[in-house]
Amino acid sequence: MSNVIDYGATGDGIADDTEAILHTLDAGDGTLQFSSGNYLITRTIPIRLDQTGRFSINGCGGSTKILMAGAGPAFHLIGEHHQSADPASFSPEIWASQRMPTVQHLEIEGKHPDADGFWIEGTMQSTLVGILLRELRNGIHIRRHARNVLISQCHIYHNRGVGVFLDSVNLHQVIIANSHISYCLQGGIKVVNSEIRNLHITGNDIEYNYDVKADISADIWIDSSQDRSSVREGSIVSNTVQAKYSPGGANILMIGHHPEKNHKAGMFAISGNLIGSQETNVNLIACRGVVVSGNIIYSGHHRNLQVDGSRNIVIGQNTFDHNPDYEPNQLCTGIRLTDSYNCIFNGSIIQDCQSGQHTVPESKPIIRNGLLEIINCQRINVNGCQILDGYPNGIYVDKSKDVIVSGCNILDTRKEPKTEFAVQWTGTGSGNFLTNNRLQKQVEIDLDSGVQQTNNMFG
Repeated sequence: MSNVIDYGATGDGIADDTEAILHTLDAGDGTLQFSSGNYLITRTIPIRLDQTGRFSINGCGGSTKILMAGAGPAFHLIGEHHQSADPASFSPEIWASQRMPTVQHLEIEGKHPDADGFWIEGTMQSTLVGILLRELRNGIHIRRHARNVLISQCHIYHNRGVGVFLDSVNLHQVIIANSHISYCLQGGIKVVNSEIRNLHITGNDIEYNYDVKADISADIWIDSSQDRSSVREGSIVSNTVQAKYSPGGANILMIGHHPEKNHKAGMFAISGNLIGSQETNVNLIACRGVVVSGNIIYSGHHRNLQVDGSRNIVIGQNTFDHNPDYEPNQLCTGIRLTDSYNCIFNGSIIQDCQSGQHTVPESKPIIRNGLLEIINCQRINVNGCQILDGYPNGIYVDKSKDVIVSGCNILDTRKEPKTEFAVQWTGTGSGNFLTNNRLQKQVEIDLDSGVQQTNNMFG
């Protein structure tokens, strides 16, 4: 490898090492080896893979710090692969000389308000391992076109923008794993205006990515509301995703587009995560084909789970709860499905804490009609759930068709019960069933709601 010290860099954090690093790229073997030290740069180091060939940056086991004192990225990885990941789509030259550009074991700290860590575009198999990115605008900004990106064992911490930003990108096969992504004001992982397949977010600690001054915040933020964007075929698995309350905030926010025509976000599994402490924990808007299973979801100041304008959503084997160590400030606050079709909610526990009231300063009042609300929906199955301590009702259904509630415990376990009705069913509907449930309170059902009751146990 070419060591930047041999080409004139000082690594003292005072002298400008930009020219020495650029000289290393031009005169060396196309790779960058940094000795331990602090390297001040004042403009972007462009890595043009058609010129460097196979490329890597090595930060001497993490003892290297890059101080980025200019606008833009510290390092810009630029490749020429703009096809798919199919082996037949590669030109021999690109596969021979541009595959798997690798960056490992260094820190980048921003010293300019518009400093970023990395920009990545046109690459195949970009691999970033053991990177610390802090005090930047965006940590890793992936743009335009990329394939098979791996981000692992990184610390992306305390940035003004986004931790990992997939922005207007055509990208297939990206894995973000085993990393800390925290305290990034505009989102931990954010996808906008992109066409993405095979996005996997696995085994990370993604926390406190919010801005109390913004209208909306999210730790994981997938937005496919733009005309030509879609994000499908992915997973959010085995992560801790938690924050603090912020207005319009969510731990996981997924937005599709045109629910009446094409849900452009979905085919996702959200499984095995710990998700908590935001205005809404999981917010699905115009999504199709999302499975939310095996999670602990807690302390949503407005809702634990909100599903709007979505189809084919499965919610199963979750615990919706609160942390009793933080009571009464941290609350479980319910599930709401609106304008959605073909959904299943089964095998879960949802137990409220403070009957729809809380003492969190500046948070919005909770306005709801039940712990589980189903509004203007069709073909919804609710079965085998524990729905406990609801307020004002356990389940509230309005203007819905083909809703089946079966095999559930809908109870108030408090010493002083506050639930008004186990089930309140209003509005015009048809094909609805309330059957084989254990109901501690009575039910209130409109005559024109189309509900048939069988084999329920009351009292």
